[in-house]
Amino acid sequence: MMKVQKLYYSIGEVSELLGVKAHVLRYWETQFPMLKPRKNRAGNRTYKVRDIKFLLTIKNLLYDRGYTIAGARQKLRESNNNPDALIEQLAIPFADPSNRKRLLSLKQDLLELKEMVNSL
Repeated sequence: MMKVQKLYYSIGEVSELLGVKAHVLRYWETQFPMLKPRKNRAGNRTYKVRDIKFLLTIKNLLYDRGYTIAGARQKLRESNNNPDALIEQLAIPFADPSNRKRLLSLKQDLLELKEMVNSL
């Protein structure tokens, strides 16, 4: 049976998926004006898949590629705020959020392997 993809994800779900704290996501909102997740009636942020791709791109630029906030902002501006094009350009694999459990399981396995290697 095909699993239906959610339309909106909470900040907690996105935080867990990306492996960054919720306060980091809120901070990035202040630093990247093109990132504007909707808020529901209760004022909680709701993220679409496009928002998550954008956040993944920001995370890649900052954490993996070593860009400063200003540098990442410039890189995003140069790509016309199109995370799909930048993801392709940077060769960032983006998994469908519906695979979240599998990704988290793989992440845990990798962390355990890392611990084993470090203890050798």
